[in-house]
Amino acid sequence: MPISIGLEGSANKLGVGVILHPSSQADSPQGSPAPAKHDSPPVQILSNLRHTYVSPPGSGFLPKDTAAHHRRWVVRLVKQAMKQARVEVDDIDCICFTKGPGMGAPLGAVAVAARMLSLLWDKPLVGVNHCVGHIEMGRAITGAQNPVVLYVSGGNTQIIAYSAQRYRIFGEALDIAVGNCLDRFARVLAISNDPAPGYNIEQMAKKGDVLVELPYAVKGMDVSFSGILARIEELAKKLEAGQNGKTEPWKDEETGKDITREDLCFSLQETVFAMLVEITERAMAHVGASQVLIVGGVGCNIRLQDMMGMMASERGGSVFATDERFCIDNGIMIAHAGLLAYRMGQTTDIKDSSCTQRFRTDEPLINWRD
Repeated sequence: MPISIGLEGSANKLGVGVILHPSSQADSPQGSPAPAKHDSPPVQILSNLRHTYVSPPGSGFLPKDTAAHHRRWVVRLVKQAMKQARVEVDDIDCICFTKGPGMGAPLGAVAVAARMLSLLWDKPLVGVNHCVGHIEMGRAITGAQNPVVLYVSGGNTQIIAYSAQRYRIFGEALDIAVGNCLDRFARVLAISNDPAPGYNIEQMAKKGDVLVELPYAVKGMDVSFSGILARIEELAKKLEAGQNGKTEPWKDEETGKDITREDLCFSLQETVFAMLVEITERAMAHVGASQVLIVGGVGCNIRLQDMMGMMASERGGSVFATDERFCIDNGIMIAHAGLLAYRMGQTTDIKDSSCTQRFRTDEPLINWRD
């Protein structure tokens, strides 16, 4: 029963997780049981710890500050994860780490920690694609078999489907990711970054009821969010001017209600999520899929899940999603994807254990699936 430890640090979340794959199948090249193909294997999550670097309201997290946070906390989290999992060094089969994509400095800080553990414990390394980690963890938790995947986070927005041992990208953001769009608007409104700016926008949006018109930028299978962000930033300044008495209060023409910050959050969510639903539906029609799996930090958003669910139900399909333990960046997804790769003979030589900010989802070999 192979066990791995995973280290994730591609952005402001530092995660460490320990996972076990129960299996009684034939041995792999490493001498560990090989996973069954077709279905995501059963897993046992032994520990899944996370610590977040939270920047002040109105600001984002800088790479150097985030890397310093990861360096400060990584040893502590590894010790706590091992203790919670009740495993010893001898029980660990491999050390998995996020190779990319992500922010360079935080990625590098965690990769150094992974290399240190590999040398100290004499264990093989496995570099993991961040997105593949999200997808495989989502499949394992939800039981989704062969879904179209909507990957939405602070750094990535992609529509993905599996074919011939690769995850194929059908569409993506042409500029900034949807999570980055939401986070940057949160800075404009000086919304707190604790626990996350996107979460706080979601809560504010629940109180909004006026839909302000925003650009709708779907281009084939791709989307664009920079123009939407620029427009809603202008509207936020207009709102602020009215609230400060510099201009007349901004009112909705139909209802006569004052436009609020909550209305802007509501309008932004409704617009960008409608765009995501559209390209997801198009991908489902193209590949003949009946399942949608939403992964990534923005995938926690209940409104996005509801909108996607309405679309899928009209097609006779279903939506799969997880909660914040697995949607938000975490170490257990890296441990899981890395252990899948390790059991199929994939390892990363320590000389090749560098990180990359650009690691496409369609690059890794997914040889644990047919």
